[in-house]
Amino acid sequence: MIKVYQKYLVTSFLKTLLVVFSIFLSLVIILNIFEEVSYLRDTDTNLLFPIFLTFLNSPSIVYETFPFIFFISTQFLFIKLLDREELDIFKKVSLSNFKIITILSVFAFLLSLLILIIFYNLSSNLKFIYLDLKNKYSKDNKYLAVITENGLWIKDEIDNSINIINAERISNGILYDVTINQFTKNYENFNNILVDEVNIMNKQWVLKNVNYSSGSSSTKKSKDVLFESNFDADQINQLFSDLSALNFIELNKLKNDYQNIGYSVTNLNIHYHKLASYPINLTIMTIFSCIIMLNIKRNNSKIFHLILGTFCSVVIYYINYFSSLLGENEKMPEFLSIWLPLLIISLFCTIGLVRINEK
Repeated sequence: MIKVYQKYLVTSFLKTLLVVFSIFLSLVIILNIFEEVSYLRDTDTNLLFPIFLTFLNSPSIVYETFPFIFFISTQFLFIKLLDREELDIFKKVSLSNFKIITILSVFAFLLSLLILIIFYNLSSNLKFIYLDLKNKYSKDNKYLAVITENGLWIKDEIDNSINIINAERISNGILYDVTINQFTKNYENFNNILVDEVNIMNKQWVLKNVNYSSGSSSTKKSKDVLFESNFDADQINQLFSDLSALNFIELNKLKNDYQNIGYSVTNLNIHYHKLASYPINLTIMTIFSCIIMLNIKRNNSKIFHLILGTFCSVVIYYINYFSSLLGENEKMPEFLSIWLPLLIISLFCTIGLVRINEK
């Protein structure tokens, strides 16, 4: 059975979370509306469309801010408890600070599991719809790339022709077993090119061992050919870097597709580690906020509490961000790039918990 004080703490924490979540969501919606209106200002869409896009995109943005939401919500909860002198009352009924932190952290962990399982999948599905709709109004929508089980596919419009490019494998800026079908603006095929290797490190591709033919049956061969494109290796990597629009099933399918064509799965593995560590991340943020609120002097102002909490949240965010960048650039093992910052913060929390009951 849930005891009265446990129910009170959990209910109070949940109410605070909902308030802070609502504030963050409102800010995200307001800021995102301006961005979408600016993006679509030269199109013939009505005012409701950018608002619709904003509501599709906002859950994905809010998902990224949940560590801040949990941290700040915990602060507000303790400010409330301190103002009402309820922490002193808890001590009189033998409810220690450590037990309060335990109750809040267990609740935070369970809630974060629901956020990961339900909210993340919902936000990723909405993000996918958002990107699909927005791409139709992109100035670069004639330059498309996608990875499927049949390899890498690229649609590239350049020099009044449309190039449909398929590569069976990609590795270190090299495409292997490439087919290039060239069409006119009316999609009339006028040339087909078969290439063993294509160097795409810059936008002037180098085609090696080329076989190409026009409408006739004759085939011409050439060792090295320069080929102009709107894509290079960096751009292709960036196109597949936004994984927030994919749910768990789609992520698993994409990983299989990447492996089939030899494409690097580093970003995907890091994303998996981020998802796996997400409940622990939110729980640690809750514990860390509890420790800060219990270790600073009570006569400090609320503004001081909030500024200190915001500063700590930002520092932790950038530590996680730079660590994940090191993982993406393969300067650090994928596992360590995500879990090492959490381990370091956990050690600080452990030190803070040693004498927490004396506060």
